[in-house]
Amino acid sequence: MPQGKSRLEGKVAIVTGAGARGRVMGNGKAAAILFAREGAKVVAMDVSEERLADTIAVIREDGGDAIPFVGDVTKSGDCKAMVKAAVSKYGKLDILHNNVGINGPGSVVDVTEDDWDMVMSVNLTSMVLTSKFAIPEMIKSGGGAIVNISSISAIRPRGMTSYTVSKAGVVALTKAMALDYAPQRIRVNCLLPGPAYTSMVAGGMSEEMRDLRRQASPLGIEGSSWDIAYAALYLASDEARWVTGAEIVVDGGVSLVNAKR
Repeated sequence: MPQGKSRLEGKVAIVTGAGARGRVMGNGKAAAILFAREGAKVVAMDVSEERLADTIAVIREDGGDAIPFVGDVTKSGDCKAMVKAAVSKYGKLDILHNNVGINGPGSVVDVTEDDWDMVMSVNLTSMVLTSKFAIPEMIKSGGGAIVNISSISAIRPRGMTSYTVSKAGVVALTKAMALDYAPQRIRVNCLLPGPAYTSMVAGGMSEEMRDLRRQASPLGIEGSSWDIAYAALYLASDEARWVTGAEIVVDGGVSLVNAKR
């Protein structure tokens, strides 16, 4: 196992969306691997058993401790069972990393009711359901940390109305939960990633488009899933013990410049 600082030593974490399509790293997979490298026992959750198998294999090859959980975060029963699996295996729950999300292109004129409902269910309601069952277990443990993945689309709309609204909802949900459960020492924060090169976008992206996205950053650096994972690691760790209700932008400065770039 690579030598880390053991920033999550002794903690138990659930990471949703922990699988990844193809060879490009996904945000959830990177977070699950990084959390395990930093000492956490990880319950890696995804709808795809095949994708999960690769994530678990990487963690175990590193000498980490993880189990897979195949389920759908839009289903209350699966979320309840996921938390139960974590507590049954490891005895408690300290961290919930809500990473599942899908795209939602088009305006309010373009989007169908079914597509709107699907985007809201996957991107927002899923975080309500996972948190609904995770929070009581965190209270039993004396506190915990929830990290929700939003997007810079929440603060910089770009023609994806349902996606933008769902991700803005994640920010509002984060702040509401942070306030509701602060007395129980549960911290809730969210990350707003920019256009990083991840498994979610890599499939249909040309090298030219990839370079244009890189140039959109004032830093001139292409972001990756590891950049998002390291930010999540900070929020999940005790280093962020005085941070709650925060929205942290991780985008190489993209949101600081013209939205049309």
